[in-house]
Amino acid sequence: MLGFLLRLLPFWVREPLLIAVGSVLGVRIMYLAVRDHDRVAAGLGVVFLVFTAIRVYAVIRALRARRNPSPTASADGAAVDAAAQPQAQPQPQAETGPRPGPDTPKKKEEEHNAWGQAFAAVAVFGALAAALWLAPRFTPSDDNTPRPASCSGGTHEELPKAFKDTPRPVTGEELCKALNRPELAKLLGTPEETATTASSSNNTAPLTDGKVAEPEAEVTFDTYTVNVSATYNKLSIDQYVKLMKFGDEKDIKTLTVLGRPAVLASDHTMRLEINLGSGGSGGPVEEGPLARTLSVALDRNDRGGYCEITVWSTSGALPNDSALLDIAEKVLPRIPERPVR
Repeated sequence: MLGFLLRLLPFWVREPLLIAVGSVLGVRIMYLAVRDHDRVAAGLGVVFLVFTAIRVYAVIRALRARRNPSPTASADGAAVDAAAQPQAQPQPQAETGPRPGPDTPKKKEEEHNAWGQAFAAVAVFGALAAALWLAPRFTPSDDNTPRPASCSGGTHEELPKAFKDTPRPVTGEELCKALNRPELAKLLGTPEETATTASSSNNTAPLTDGKVAEPEAEVTFDTYTVNVSATYNKLSIDQYVKLMKFGDEKDIKTLTVLGRPAVLASDHTMRLEINLGSGGSGGPVEEGPLARTLSVALDRNDRGGYCEITVWSTSGALPNDSALLDIAEKVLPRIPERPVR
């Protein structure tokens, strides 16, 4: 179809059209080749540019031939025409004014068809050029780089009653968005990693009969897993530290984070193996890898409630405490302080 249209177009319509399309496609393909370091695309772009250069050269030659016609050819043509013409005979005086010939409507129809074909060709080539230009934006990329996991923001489940009874509570989805930041891997000391999973929940604290809201969020990398939770109970950080000393927590260290009382401690996670085979029996609860937890009060006056940031890895390795502090400085501003009761 395109070849048929090209053959029907006049020279001074066809050649500029080919030059415009070839230059646009050639420049676009060369740009993509340089950006993606693609040698095949670079070769294709060179072909388009060379084709365009040849068309430009042909147009320049045609312009020169049109402006400077050959004098020899003109003289020979005039002599042949003079010899071929018979002796002029006196003719009666014709009526003044042009006499309409039978070919006039046909010539107008041919000119109309030529212009229609020209416009059709321009439209077709314009559509092809636009499609090739915009294709990289809408077609799927061949890049197989894994994308970081995102927090689910689709379905909004109904919050438990404890959230309605708590002033200004944060939700699990909000915690997930606050935690799953682009720089989280860098804060953990593994900037080359991307998050593999990101989840959240709006639970209540255990052993509270569903009366204490405890939303949480968790982001997993290849090396580390980070969990953030907010517990809206009446336990202050000072009381929490006293309880830690009676437990199995290790390396307890009190400090202040963003003007709020805080404490760092280490404890082992729990490992539970579930067998989904016949019988559905599971193994005993075992001691998991060591985890490091930073607990920060929900308000500066430590009136009760705290936010916990916990990091662990399957290998047992832990990042520096500075990583937990950096994460807390990013997450805590997204959690409203507990209002005065």
